[in-house]
Amino acid sequence: MTPAERYRAAKERARYPQLTAFAADMAFEFDEFQLQGCRALEDGHGVLVCAPTGAGKTVVGEFAVHMAMAEGRKCFYTTPIKALSNQKYTDLVKRYGPEAVGLLTGDTAINGNAQVVVMTTEVLRNMLYAGSSTLQDLGYVVLDEIHYLADRFRGAVWEEVILHLPEHVRIVGLSATVSNAEEFGEWLVTVRGDTTVVVDENRPVPLWQHMMVGGKLYDLFADDGRGERPRINPSLLRRTDEVGRQYAAGHFRAPRGRKRSYRRPPRFRPPSRVEVLERLDRAGLLPAIVFIFSRAGCDEAVQQCVRAGVRLNTDDERMEARQIIDRRAADLPESDLHVLGFWEWREALERGVAAHHAGLLPAFKETVEDLFVRGLIKVVFATETLALGINMPARTVVLERLVKFNGEAHVDLTPGEYTQLTGRAGRRGIDVEGHGVVVWQPGLDPKQVAGLASTRTYPLKSSFRPGYNMAVNLVDHLGAKQARELLEQSFAQFQADRSVVGLARTIERNNEALRGYAEAAGDKDEFEQLVGYAELRRKISAREKELARQNSAARRQDTVASLTKLRKGDVIAVPTGRRAGLAVVIDPGLDPVRDPRPLVVTEDRWAGTLAVTDFAGPVEPLGKLRLPKHVAVRSPKVRRDIASALRETGITPPGGRKRRKVDVNSDPELAGLRRALRAHPVHGLADREQRLRWVERYERLAAENEKLRQRVAATTHSLARAFDRIRRLLTERGYLTDEGERVTEHGRRLARIYGESDLLVAECLRHGVWADLGPPELAAVASSVVFESRRDSAGEPRIPAVVVPAWRETARVWTELVDDERRHKLERTREPDPGFAWPVYRWARGESLESVMSAAEINGQELSAGDFVRWCRQVIDLLEQLSDVLGGEHPVGRTAAEAARSLRRGVVAAGSV
Repeated sequence: MTPAERYRAAKERARYPQLTAFAADMAFEFDEFQLQGCRALEDGHGVLVCAPTGAGKTVVGEFAVHMAMAEGRKCFYTTPIKALSNQKYTDLVKRYGPEAVGLLTGDTAINGNAQVVVMTTEVLRNMLYAGSSTLQDLGYVVLDEIHYLADRFRGAVWEEVILHLPEHVRIVGLSATVSNAEEFGEWLVTVRGDTTVVVDENRPVPLWQHMMVGGKLYDLFADDGRGERPRINPSLLRRTDEVGRQYAAGHFRAPRGRKRSYRRPPRFRPPSRVEVLERLDRAGLLPAIVFIFSRAGCDEAVQQCVRAGVRLNTDDERMEARQIIDRRAADLPESDLHVLGFWEWREALERGVAAHHAGLLPAFKETVEDLFVRGLIKVVFATETLALGINMPARTVVLERLVKFNGEAHVDLTPGEYTQLTGRAGRRGIDVEGHGVVVWQPGLDPKQVAGLASTRTYPLKSSFRPGYNMAVNLVDHLGAKQARELLEQSFAQFQADRSVVGLARTIERNNEALRGYAEAAGDKDEFEQLVGYAELRRKISAREKELARQNSAARRQDTVASLTKLRKGDVIAVPTGRRAGLAVVIDPGLDPVRDPRPLVVTEDRWAGTLAVTDFAGPVEPLGKLRLPKHVAVRSPKVRRDIASALRETGITPPGGRKRRKVDVNSDPELAGLRRALRAHPVHGLADREQRLRWVERYERLAAENEKLRQRVAATTHSLARAFDRIRRLLTERGYLTDEGERVTEHGRRLARIYGESDLLVAECLRHGVWADLGPPELAAVASSVVFESRRDSAGEPRIPAVVVPAWRETARVWTELVDDERRHKLERTREPDPGFAWPVYRWARGESLESVMSAAEINGQELSAGDFVRWCRQVIDLLEQLSDVLGGEHPVGRTAAEAARSLRRGVVAAGSV
């Protein structure tokens, strides 16, 4: 380092003393983007950091914690999921000690008044609406995974937090790489003041992309894949083309002297999961995460590895893993271990193999994460939830398929999702490079994979929309007018208004073109006359079409009437079509509801039914043919005999009869329009048609412009208008008064109920639907507004008999609410789902986990242990909200508190931190 460089570095250290002190405690040198973010924070700015997964953007978030500690202020570190909150809490406790750090999630509260508190984003949103005293002295808020605001179910929470935080609080947003970071940054500047946007698209560990075809691994790109037009590996293209042709179709073979026979194509057998692991192990590409996108698939993959005798851990690693597993499982009741499949699970973990998905028990999932980070698990079969922020980097990421179920349908992975998943490959400070592997299947084109791997466009789109709880809180804290203004400041409206700018430019360009079209047609008076003449022509055309429709309707009525008069043995003529010619009626086909459909046999021996559309007009019998009482029209001989007899009658079809038409000239309205057209001054112009073409262009473009104006009107102030519709519904139902300007007592209760079905819960409380229930019954009926059955659940769920009346009343309240939502053009509240009522009812009564899980399976509601615990905790969260909202003096509030206590036991109460 030259003297000048040393001087600059010393000056930099003096300018940023906090950054210097923070960096001195780190075991690695900061990247430039990390330094930029930290400097901006020490300069007093808010910061948005966009960088690839695993790049180390959390360094900037941790620097915000350091700044808060140094200034004696508070810092809230928020994450989108509890697992990530737990992980970050553990990291910060190691650095600052348990006294300085707290944790607040939906089911865990540890040291909530600490100087640094890690929490889920919803907890912070609830604090802001409640005006919590915990917000005092708050200086910094870290919003980890801030790109989660695009999530259509929960994304609005991030925008609510950003809009409601006090102005002096500095926000640190940490995001995956998005292509519109500057736009997001501009919005943050608008609503939060000075915000520095730091974007880094370089991975700290290079990522190499591969495809596995059969048992062989091919590079996806012939180069490093980082150019503007990366070239796909020719060897890979040749191999997939060969294998694809081999398994795509069968072929015909004809041995000498024999008839040709079709031979089925051989069925392609992709490498088994065990073979994939062995291939990765030989190439030195473990540890690996294999994304399967199916819980059952993840569990089955682990079982396949165990059955195949896979052992990826040494004896020492196996013993170390067992000690950690036993220590972490110490809180689990011993009587439940068999039901939880603990012994099989531990056996797999000791071998170095594990599954990771939302259906796992939280304690199991956290154990897997701990062992993987320690290098004691070599392969994890996971669903995509693992890709969200959890610090579990691997050397290799494997994708079995590029299709996943999004809750509604099977859809292809987007480039953003592909990048998020493969971003787990490559451990900073451990691996020189990371590897992404896609397992080839017939029909999978390497070009598709290359497109996913090389696309750099992942726009962040807001999913923000007002809801009932949000509406009453906004009105209560700000008043309706200021609330509307706040909604206009959301990122959703910011993006909508930007889209309007382009539409407005198009409208203006169209207006200029319209002026040009009008001038080309003539001066102002001539143009108006031409428009009037064109309008007359349209009216004449419309009237002619109307008369034609009337003719057609009258003709059809006549035809139907004539068909109803047909009788068996009548000889008729079918005028057109493949069945044209003579036919004899076998059955008139009369029906009290539908039009007649006579069954006939034609002279060419066809038998079948005819419809009204087979005739151009009324049908008249041409003669009669004697038929036996029963006619077997399916018999070829009978049809042949009838056709022969029909021809021998000597009856000939009539010649082409002209359709009867109404004389359009007799219509006085049409005659008047035609007289007006002939008398119009434009009618006699020599260049009339040329000028009218300009008018036609003008009117076509004017119609397009009107559609654009309607789009602009629908987009502008769209959130405020939705807010107004919500206020009207809430006013009708007694949650707001004075035309939606003030919050009532019921409204204040709604303001403290958080959840997808907040208004439904409030309505059930208001109408006493859940009164007079015991703790197990209340837990059962309350579960219906939080639980959502998986798509593969079978049969109708069983509901405890004592709960049925309350459940029916809850369903009735929901029906009435949805009717009002439909009338006000609002998004519908999700239908209550009683699928968890029976398991949670039995658990609240104190039954064992084994009996509860067995009963659920018998009732067609198969639950994993992880699902059971997760849904129990969500029911507990709702019950505790009811207890807080109603208070211990209220009968339902008291019952809710008892119900929550009855559920919090055994595996449900087992610590998750």
